[in-house]
Order: sequence, then structure tokens, then C-alpha cells
Amino acid sequence: MAYGVTGTTAIYADVDDKLLGSIVPYMAIVASAAFLLLILVFRSILVPLTGALGFLLSMAATFGATVLIFQEGAFGLISDPHPIVSFLPIMLIGLVFGLAMDYQVFLVTRMREEYVHGRSPKDAMMHGYHHGARVVTAAAIIMISVFSAFMLEEDIAARSMGFALAVGVFFDAFIVRMVIIPSLLTLLGRWAWWLPAWLNRILPNVDVEGQKLRSPEGSERRELVGAGR
Repeated sequence: MAYGVTGTTAIYADVDDKLLGSIVPYMAIVASAAFLLLILVFRSILVPLTGALGFLLSMAATFGATVLIFQEGAFGLISDPHPIVSFLPIMLIGLVFGLAMDYQVFLVTRMREEYVHGRSPKDAMMHGYHHGARVVTAAAIIMISVFSAFMLEEDIAARSMGFALAVGVFFDAFIVRMVIIPSLLTLLGRWAWWLPAWLNRILPNVDVEGQKLRSPEGSERRELVGAGR
């Protein structure tokens, strides 16, 4: 004989189990999608890889900070700590992922453009950073301000969500995109923009920089593909 349990508590428990069991596959799909899309945009292997891994680093730091403060009650900031609501990780991953990829494209697209037009990898990173960092800074400050407003609510779930989103944007924009990614691109040098020749032949040219609009057809550009590799 089989027995079943119903009611609000049982429903919430089933939903929680389902959501928590989906976090790892969800993050894997999101990171893989980011990696593949950034390959099309930057025509590189290592730049998309650093972008996807940077997003996972941002999520790990955000989850850790949120659990530490709202669930463990660290630093005494929360008088009555509670477990994190189950839908928070799913929403956090989706929202911060979109913003993280925007910041990655804002910064690194200009760096790639500078490199394509003849600058050294280090100079390309510096000039691209100079032009893109202000946009990322302004966008990140706006989103952090918006998400931080939720921390003024009395509801603990709303406060934890606002905190997690604000911290996620802060980590990703100011630590990952504006510190770690430029540093890695400088250390990698020309290898950051390397793409296997066979992959270059099958990938469509997205032309994010609008090169076809600025240059006459057939103009020479720096070859980013490692011949024979």
C-alpha cells in the first residue's frame, strides 16, 4: 500500500528538492552557452573560456557571501538568520549571467578591435579597457543601486535576494571583468586571441566591431588564426 502526503508544506518541499537538484545542470548549461556564444563574438578559445569561468567564480563568491550572512548570521548583520529560499540561486544565476556577458562584451570587444587593428596584446588591452571600463562601471553602479533597494524591505527573502544580486554584480563587474579578465589577457598575450584554423573556417563571421561598415571590401586585417594548428 502506498501513502502520500499533501498540503502546502509537502508541495514546498517537493519544489525545493526539484530546484536544488537543477542548480548544477542549470549552471553547466549556462556556462556552456556563454562559452559557445563568446567564441562566435571574439573568435577565440581562451577569451570565452576565461569569461565562462569568471562567471562561475562570481557565482561561487556570491553564494558564499549570501549564505554566510543570511543563513549563518555572520557579523551580526541579520538578527534572525534563515535558510536561503530555494528559488534564489536559479534567479541569481539567470540575472547575473545576462549582466556578466554584457560586461564581458563591453570590455573585451574593444580590446579585440584594438588588437585586430595592429596594437600589441598589452596595448590593445589597455586601450580597450580605457574605453570600456567607464561604461561597465556606470552600468554596474546602476544595477547595484537598484538591487540594493530590495535590502530595505522587511521581508527576509526580499532582503537576501537584493543582497545576492547586488553582490553578484559587484563581484562580476569590478573583480572578475575589470581586474581578473584584463590581467589574464595580458598574461596570455597573443594566445588569448588564437583560434584553430579548422574552427575559424566553420564559424560564421559575426563582425561585432562593424569592420565591414568602416573598411572597403577586401581590406587587409590581422590574421588571428594560427595557421597549421
